[in-house]
Amino acid sequence: MCDLLWSDPEEIQGFNPSPRGAGHLFGNDVSEEFCHKNNLIMIARAHQCINTGYVWTHTKKVCTIFSAPNYCYRCGNEAAFMEVDEYINTTL
Repeated sequence: MCDLLWSDPEEIQGFNPSPRGAGHLFGNDVSEEFCHKNNLIMIARAHQCINTGYVWTHTKKVCTIFSAPNYCYRCGNEAAFMEVDEYINTTL
C-alpha cells in the first residue's frame, strides 16, 4: 500500500522507478487492481505538486490533490481540496 500511496500515477503498465528518486510510478492496471481488490471506487492522493491544484488520472480512478499554493514560494501552482458527500460525489 505504501508504494501506491507514496508513488505517482503515470500512463504506463505496472510499476517503474520514479525519476524523483523516491517511490515508484504506477500504471492504470495497478490502480484498477488495487481498487478492485479493496472494493474502492477511486484513490485520492497527495504529495505531488500539481499546477492546477488537482488532476484526475487512470480513467478517473486516481485523483491527485495538492493543497499547497505556490509551493515553496516558487512554483506558482494553484491549490485544491476535495469534498466527498455521503453518496461519494466529489467536488474539487
